[in-house]
Amino acid sequence: MDDNNRVYLFGQILGTHSFLLKGGFLRPDEYSEIAEHYFLPGGETGTAATVLASLGVCVKMDGTQIGREVAPMLKEFYKDKAVDLSSLGTLQEDAGIMDYVVIAGLVRSPMGRFQQLFSSGTRWWSIPREEDIIGCGAAGIDPFFGEESLLAAKLCVKHGVPYVTIDTPHNTFLHRHSAVNVVSRECTSMRYKGMSAEEVMAQMQSESDGLTIITQGGDDMLYARRGGDIHRMKPFDVEVKSTLGAGDTFKAGCVYGLLKGMGDDELVRFASACSAVAISRFPLPLNPPKLEEVEALIKG
Repeated sequence: MDDNNRVYLFGQILGTHSFLLKGGFLRPDEYSEIAEHYFLPGGETGTAATVLASLGVCVKMDGTQIGREVAPMLKEFYKDKAVDLSSLGTLQEDAGIMDYVVIAGLVRSPMGRFQQLFSSGTRWWSIPREEDIIGCGAAGIDPFFGEESLLAAKLCVKHGVPYVTIDTPHNTFLHRHSAVNVVSRECTSMRYKGMSAEEVMAQMQSESDGLTIITQGGDDMLYARRGGDIHRMKPFDVEVKSTLGAGDTFKAGCVYGLLKGMGDDELVRFASACSAVAISRFPLPLNPPKLEEVEALIKG
C-alpha cells in the first residue's frame, strides 16, 4: 500500500439511524411523515472514512468499539471499500453505539446516550496502536476520547504524521501540534462565549503554527496561522438536501488536502467543496462526494 495515499483516523464511529421528514421539521403534538429512513455508518470518524474512501484514499480506522447490531452493518458497508476495520474492538453483550437523527432540510436534531456513556466509567473506545500510525501520510483525530485521543496525537508527532483535529481548544496539545484544527460555530459559542470569531482566531493563532479554520455555517469561514493575516472564504452555494455529516465531510476534505500537500487556500476551498457536495444529497454514506464532483464544483 502506498503510504502517501494512506491515512489513519481515530474517533467516533457510530451506527446512525437517520430519518428524513416530509413537510418540515417536528412540531409538538403533530404527526410527521418519514420520507426516508436509513441505518448507516456515522460519527465524525465514520463519516470521514466513508468520504475519504470515495475520494480514493486508503483508510485505517479506529476509535469507538462496535457491538452486535453495529458491527455487521459496518462490516457489510465497508467490505468493498478501502477502509480497514481490523483495529476496532468489540463491545461484548452490547448492541453498539448508535445515534438517531431527525432531518428536514437545514434543520436536524440528533439524539443518543452519550452523556450516559461518558459518565459510566467504562471506556468504550480503543487504545491507539503505534503500528497503525507509522508510515501514514496524514491522520484525523477526534478529541473526544481523552487520554486516548492525546496518545494518538503524540504518536503522530513522534512519527512525523501530520494530523487534522476538530473543535479543539487553543491551550491543548492537540491544537498546538495539529497541522489543521477545524473549529465549528457550535464550539466557539460554547467554549468562547461572548467572543467574536476574530478574537477566537487570535487565541488559536498564538498557540500553534498549524492552520486554524473557523467554520460558521453559511457565513464566511476564517482561516489563519500564527503571525499571519486572517483570511476569509465564502462557502459554496448549493441546494441543501440535508446538513447531516457536513462538518465531518469538511474534516475529511482537510485530511485529503493535507495528504496531497495542498496550500492553505486550496485546502480550505477543497474542504468547503466536499462539504457542499455532501449537503446536496441524502443519505451521505450512500452518496459520498467523488473527486471529480468536488473538482467540478471548484472549477464551476
